[in-house]
Amino acid sequence: MIFETHAHYDDPAFDRDRDRLLALLKDEGIAPIVNIGASIESTKSTVELAHRYDHVYAAIGVHPSDCGDLTENDIEWLKDLSSDEKVVAIGEIGLDYHYDEPDREIQKKWFIRQLELARETSLPIVVHSRDAAQDTYEIIKDFRGLRGVIHCFSYSAELAREYVKMGYYIGVGGVVTFKNGRKLHEVVKEIPLESIVVETDAPYLSPEPYRGRRNSSAFIPYIIERIADLKNVSYETVERALYDNATDLYKVRADGQTC
Repeated sequence: MIFETHAHYDDPAFDRDRDRLLALLKDEGIAPIVNIGASIESTKSTVELAHRYDHVYAAIGVHPSDCGDLTENDIEWLKDLSSDEKVVAIGEIGLDYHYDEPDREIQKKWFIRQLELARETSLPIVVHSRDAAQDTYEIIKDFRGLRGVIHCFSYSAELAREYVKMGYYIGVGGVVTFKNGRKLHEVVKEIPLESIVVETDAPYLSPEPYRGRRNSSAFIPYIIERIADLKNVSYETVERALYDNATDLYKVRADGQTC
């Protein structure tokens, strides 16, 4: 079984074949799937999607790029939604300094507020961090006791080890298959297999040999194969470990039971 920990199947890229694809993935043993909210609107569509499919679950939250218009009323709405039986995490939340907007202080404010929400609801977090390594780490460090995943990890092996010490998982996706993904290759080699979860970020970041095309969870075996190569262990060993890691993080299994 393969546990997809991070996808965006509510994205318009899947409008033409969403139902067929999600049914096919389940038939192929790719379940559960955690669909990730990135704005208020996508959080709504994510929860709706999770209720249409027994093997799809929802993470709710607002991405740093969409946090400029957030209000306390939105946080209260997210808190109410967090009690939904299909909601398994707060995310994706974090910091993104790649562009100049929203202002960095605004991003920090709402990242911290959503971390507080995770602590209040006892849910794990899904963290987005781009070009913001130090600030992300310093903020998370103040929230000891939270668990979660550092999504699409793009920083050093040294920083990955620090997150692992705090109990976080490192999210590894299609970039690990890229020839120019040497930094992530080093991370995968350096941290324990027990600290990795597999993700696609579909429809983005397709692995080789599908780089540049629409991504889907059907391509996860290419990611697992590359992790196995880097770890010098069997594909089956990696598949089992990644599934167990994801069930530990999100507390759900392929049969829909909590754990």
